[in-house]
Amino acid sequence: MTTTSPPPRANPRRWRDQLVAVVWLVLVWNLLWGDFSIGNVIGGLVVAAVVLVFFPLPRVTFGGRIRPLALLRFVLQFLADLITASIQVAGVALRPGYRPNSGIIAVQLRVHSDLNLTLTAEALSLVPGSLIVEADRSTGTLYVHVLDLEGPDGVERMRREILELEARIIRATGSAAELRLLESEPAGGSPPTTKTDPARKTDIAGSATATGKAGTTGKAGSTRKAGRAGSGGKAGGAGSNGKTGPTGGTGPTGKAVNSDDEGASR
Repeated sequence: MTTTSPPPRANPRRWRDQLVAVVWLVLVWNLLWGDFSIGNVIGGLVVAAVVLVFFPLPRVTFGGRIRPLALLRFVLQFLADLITASIQVAGVALRPGYRPNSGIIAVQLRVHSDLNLTLTAEALSLVPGSLIVEADRSTGTLYVHVLDLEGPDGVERMRREILELEARIIRATGSAAELRLLESEPAGGSPPTTKTDPARKTDIAGSATATGKAGTTGKAGSTRKAGRAGSGGKAGGAGSNGKTGPTGGTGPTGKAVNSDDEGASR
């Protein structure tokens, strides 16, 4: 007698995620039209169905827990950062003749989940003066374009601010495992990296090559001294001829001088 196993049930969490995606797409569709109407809701449902069927997004499951107090601190700090960054960007724009030193820095987040990467990237993009250029999903690295960087100290300060923003997001919405990972990682994290212009690398390499040639010329001077010392050791006349040699070597010129000296003595 054979028994047949019941068909596998659909994962309720997957259906919940799909429902959340549909609601979000319908909301965005109505916001784009600027009017909440029955026609826009139906159109949003059609667009959401097409997107989820033909362009499925990678699954992002929320496995954390909302902490109201930490979430309130995150919101207040985010509003403060928003106001401060707006004032700084306005000051840079209104300063006459000032050219800000913009740059791209790479910051590796401590929690590499897709949700944390997305939330941190969105929060950074909403703050004036910072923009996400690229996000590496495999390593959890964000490449952030910063409007005004004040040298290496500015790079390190911006990097610390991004890591602090990530920490506030994890404390507000992260899971227990993510909180333990956050506490176990050092506060500094990975060292900052910057993308350098290839033309500047070529200029630096050219300067190094020119410096190397100058060093070689200096060594040639020491060779001339050695040539004079060697010629002078063999015969007195060889020293004067050794000085007139352009290379200062102890090669064929030295031998010819010695031959002339021997002929004269004979």
